[in-house]
Amino acid sequence: MWPPYTYHHLLAFLLTFLSYVLLHSSRKTFSNVKVSISAQWTPSAFQQNGSTSSLSPGETWEENKLFADMGEATLFLGALDSIFLFSYAVGLYISGVIGDRFNLRYVLSFGLCGSAVTEFVFGTLTEWLQFYNVYFYCFLWVINGLLQSTVWPCVVAIMGNWFGKSGRGFVFGLWSACASVGNILGAFLASSVLKYGYEYAFLVTSVVQFAGGVVVFFGLLTSPKEIGLSDYSETSLRPVTRDTDSQRPLISDDEDELCDEYSIQQRDEEPEPQPKAIGFLQAFCLPGVIPYSLAYACLKLVNYSFFFWLPFYLSKNFGWKEVQADRLSVWYDVGGIVGFVHVLISDLLGKRAPVLAISLLLAMGALVGYSHSPNNQLVNGALLATTGFLIGGPSNMISSAISADLGRQEALQNSQEALATVTGIVDGTGSIGAAGGQYLVSLIESKLGWMCVFYFFIIMTGCSILFIIPLIYCEIRSLCRDSQARTHQL
Repeated sequence: MWPPYTYHHLLAFLLTFLSYVLLHSSRKTFSNVKVSISAQWTPSAFQQNGSTSSLSPGETWEENKLFADMGEATLFLGALDSIFLFSYAVGLYISGVIGDRFNLRYVLSFGLCGSAVTEFVFGTLTEWLQFYNVYFYCFLWVINGLLQSTVWPCVVAIMGNWFGKSGRGFVFGLWSACASVGNILGAFLASSVLKYGYEYAFLVTSVVQFAGGVVVFFGLLTSPKEIGLSDYSETSLRPVTRDTDSQRPLISDDEDELCDEYSIQQRDEEPEPQPKAIGFLQAFCLPGVIPYSLAYACLKLVNYSFFFWLPFYLSKNFGWKEVQADRLSVWYDVGGIVGFVHVLISDLLGKRAPVLAISLLLAMGALVGYSHSPNNQLVNGALLATTGFLIGGPSNMISSAISADLGRQEALQNSQEALATVTGIVDGTGSIGAAGGQYLVSLIESKLGWMCVFYFFIIMTGCSILFIIPLIYCEIRSLCRDSQARTHQL
């Protein structure tokens, strides 16, 4: 039985959804303007920029210590990707702990607004001032990674506060489409102003993101307790009595019976003592955290490789124009949006790991099929959507619904503040895998070709299944015992 949702629940859903949409749109913008940036950082580009007409191309390049050719500029952009992901991963471990100890709204708003300012300086201000310095760019992207890392743990924790386990799979399934929606929005915003210069793509996305951070600061409530509503997420933390301990799954999905209506707390009541935040090592050792973190490291490697490399692959492998490749790559994100079905099925079943394993097995087959896609945009788009559905959906499920389950399990009876910490651990481990994978993808492609890159993706997807085999076994046993218990009752 689901609790009655209110206007405040809807507002929390929309504002947290918007926060990550804006963050991912800015992240996607950088991927979409790489060609323009690399051209601008080489001598030949300055012949096309009237603002630098006072200097010859060679003089401008020497003055700003840029790159001699497009190849060097492209390699530096790839290095920036790795710098961002590694700093993002490190920041996630720290941000999760910070989110459980400080006001989530302050941390979230600071991350959104700070990242927007950093991106404005990186892509717009430096171009307007004609200031080009590789060390400054690296510094800004480290800061950007650290700032962006504050957003995901906070929004997952806020969603966990507002939505209890009842219906969490469905709600989180819909909500976890925020990354894919952000990718589509980022592609649209960048392409709409790119003809005026890449600096305007950064300008638009950074301004929109900063405005979103301001709205979040003044409009977001991080918990029902802030307005005197009972916190229904706490019901999932109470001890659950079963007939036998053997029927207890690794992460309990049982709920105490939820009330029919929200109870308004008396204003003159003394506030309840705030639960103590969990320690980082204690959160790392919670049941299920390490297996799901390792599985997500492999899966996020595949998912982010599509994020960074798909337009490049479509253009180079099939000879399609860059604009066509950018538009076609959106179908992968469309499939990821529809992928919330995986979370819904797991919510109805009451178990996450078996649904995740079946989806990943099908994803391995989808990767084989896509690697043999013909030179036809219609067929390629259909295969892309299927692949995005089977990879993006499970990836979103681990980073959102499963992370929320891990952060609110029975092992936390005496220390409930763990949602942001656990989410940071899971997403941080995944980001480390994604960061290392980007270099491996470029290395494999240059040495062995794209087909071997897809073989690599298939192996990584299979490793994701291997890491959660103990959880699959436990949950299948629990399903069998529950089925037998129902049969005996009949």
